[in-house]
Amino acid sequence: MSDAALSDAIARAERHSPYLRRLMALYPDDAVASAELPPLDLDKPLGQALREAKSKLALRVALGDLAGALSLEQVTYALSAFADQALDAAISQAIRDHVPDAEPMGLAAIALGKHGSKELNYSSDLDPILIFDPATLPHREREDVGEAAVRIGRRVVELMQARTEHGHVFRIDLRLRPSPEVTPIVLPVDAAISYYESQAVAWERAAFIRARACAGDLDLGQSFLDNLKPFVWRRGLDFGAVREIRGISHRIRSHHNKGQAFGPGYDLKRGRGGIRECEFFAQIHQLIHGGRDMSLRRPATLLALSFLAQAGRIGEDDANALSEAYELYRTIEHRLQMVNDQQTHSLPLDAGELANVAQLHGLPDGAALLDLLAPHVDRVGRIYDALDGEQAEQLPVAEEPLIQSLAAAGFKDPQSAYQRISDWRSGSVRAIRTSAARDAMEAILPRLIEALGAAPDPTRSINQLSTLIERLPTALNLFRLLEAQPALLKLLLSILSHAPTLADALARRPERLDRLIDASAFDPPGAVDELVAELSVEPPLEDILDHVRHMVGDWRFALGVQLIEGASDPLAVAAGYARVAEAAVQTVAAAVTREFERSHGVVPGSELVILALGRMGGAELTHASDLDLIYLFTGDFQGESDGAKPLGAVHYFNRLAQRVTAGLSVLTAAGPLYEVDARLRPSGADGPLVVSLEGFARYQTEEAWTWEHMALTRARVIYGSASARQETQAIIEKTLSAPRDAAKLKADAIKMRGEMRVHKPAKGPLDVKLGDGGLVDLEFLIHVTQLEHAQGFSPFLNDAIAALIDADLLPKQAAEAHAALTRALVTLRLMAPDLAEPDPATAALIARACGASDWASWLESLTNLRQGVARMWGAIEGH
Repeated sequence: MSDAALSDAIARAERHSPYLRRLMALYPDDAVASAELPPLDLDKPLGQALREAKSKLALRVALGDLAGALSLEQVTYALSAFADQALDAAISQAIRDHVPDAEPMGLAAIALGKHGSKELNYSSDLDPILIFDPATLPHREREDVGEAAVRIGRRVVELMQARTEHGHVFRIDLRLRPSPEVTPIVLPVDAAISYYESQAVAWERAAFIRARACAGDLDLGQSFLDNLKPFVWRRGLDFGAVREIRGISHRIRSHHNKGQAFGPGYDLKRGRGGIRECEFFAQIHQLIHGGRDMSLRRPATLLALSFLAQAGRIGEDDANALSEAYELYRTIEHRLQMVNDQQTHSLPLDAGELANVAQLHGLPDGAALLDLLAPHVDRVGRIYDALDGEQAEQLPVAEEPLIQSLAAAGFKDPQSAYQRISDWRSGSVRAIRTSAARDAMEAILPRLIEALGAAPDPTRSINQLSTLIERLPTALNLFRLLEAQPALLKLLLSILSHAPTLADALARRPERLDRLIDASAFDPPGAVDELVAELSVEPPLEDILDHVRHMVGDWRFALGVQLIEGASDPLAVAAGYARVAEAAVQTVAAAVTREFERSHGVVPGSELVILALGRMGGAELTHASDLDLIYLFTGDFQGESDGAKPLGAVHYFNRLAQRVTAGLSVLTAAGPLYEVDARLRPSGADGPLVVSLEGFARYQTEEAWTWEHMALTRARVIYGSASARQETQAIIEKTLSAPRDAAKLKADAIKMRGEMRVHKPAKGPLDVKLGDGGLVDLEFLIHVTQLEHAQGFSPFLNDAIAALIDADLLPKQAAEAHAALTRALVTLRLMAPDLAEPDPATAALIARACGASDWASWLESLTNLRQGVARMWGAIEGH
């Protein structure tokens, strides 16, 4: 590789990838083209060492990829090798944390998917199955070994997934284990073997084609896989399994129908002719022939295609076409993910964002990228369709009435819906295997078809319902509940049709549906103190964290349903989201602090204080909001804790805050909670996670930028004693009321808003936050006015605006605009999270939730208000 190639790669990364640009600034010595794994800094806590090493490797392989110095196989192998190393280190650390000085053994991670085949994406999740041997796993005296395994597994997930100022290592998804809704996150090895031998379905067989023992007790993991070989690789041809794999691809095509058509928005992974169809083509032939021909048991897709062609099982031309397409798709997929380190697989809809990805790849524009991909997508789609033979298949005469019923009910694609219902009837879906479940399904089916056909998009609704059913241990209770409570069927279909986020939440915890029978589900959440009381359970900490996740998830789900049903004003829902989040922070912080004090004691005269900013500070959250938090501590920064393992005050509170962040953000068996963003703290990501109140006050007086004081206008203490809250609030008030240069204030705000337009452009006309005349413009206007005149300070923007209007510093229109824009933001985040124009039925629902009679009049009213905000902010900018 030439120096010029690397220089060009660096230049493209600087121009087109904010993520790589940040990494190059942090780790300039790693701005090289290399697949070599960086060494772990063992002088740092393991989590931090892993996060820093991951960032360095991400930079190295990205530049090597962009410069053409590393092949796709080299890139994916390096990422996979690091995942193995990180997971192995996390397992060892978790075992030793649980049982100090124990030999790390008895727990293994089985890698599946692209991790198993050593083909990890640039921003992949890991989907391991964790197994343990009860005879060898270390555990505490008188502790049930199964409970020990779960606690160790949770610690593994925390080490890998918890977000800190250094990011995260890998997101961990443990839902590929058997019956994830009801099984522990770490399975006894014998129970796992028994399940796969007796109950597993065909897609699980296909998943194990790419399985390998990757971390922990490798002998245990390999023994487990050896036991499963007869389950995966059968000598007899199993065309039933092949039909089910084909069925999966049909469902993917229909479920992700927005990404099927080639062009902007095309889903490289799931779209017709995309990555999944290359992989499924290889796996179908491996399932057919791999039982008799061991040479075909290759986990990596490119190797599998090559060996299948060599063995004469697929045509050489098809193998070459699929391989070329797969390499190109995966490369472009990496470009998509390099931009912002996001796990995305779809080409951007926005022309500017598409051009940015194309230019990162070295192409002139988005059209050139589409031209590059188009022939491959067409060829792969035709190859896979020929294998499937779907168009040539004839329906049995006995099934034609069902097709006719579906068409009459309103399904534009009755064949797709027929395929879904056939899957349910065949017993291939675990939740409908028993005769009782199938009978209950048949009893409700006519009413279900009628209701689904009346949905705005019947195909999308039946796909969402199928996803929900597939995640249940049994669908018997769901079908009986819907039969007994017809009103719930209408509500369920509203959720499936209009709020995919709520549909996902329901799939994770289906019992949320029957709670909606109670009319109290539509009451607003109580006061924060009342919610904290409901969140309180007895230790251990793991049980508290799971309980908080269950309850918070239930409350957020109910608030979302209130929006869908028009039962509450979006402003009341936003306030409800904020009270729920505040109660969660208080509960988790208190529980983590108690646990931390058991080892380290307390720092006399000191305590942790948590400050909320942004939408959390202003108590106006959306369903998708993360939490902007600053951690502080009171007392002497030179103090020391009085526990068995004493720590200096600074170290003590930084460690404690890391634990609190993990408690709020780590994914547990009960699901997710909140993402925490602590970048608004003094000195941002370059500063410590926690500073003393004294240091905070000094920073605000001597070093803070104008934008930090603007952010401070919405600061609100949400955790700490009354005295600590009062002391913190005094610092905030003193900072905000200090005299300042009005010209410099406005110049700084104008510059920052301009930079935001460049680096965080609006995503379309429905982006009521970032677009011209949106909430960001209005908030900048409010904060500049507050700071210039030292008036109207309140973290709650409606109160701040009212005070500024009373002082004749803002026009009355500002209050109307704030309410309307906030309603729009809260509603759109739930019902149109991609900010694309929704279907007519969802559009009508959004308009109704925001108090308008129809979509067109709502858009017109919103446009007029935004034009008014743009004029008000434009007066500050001088135009």
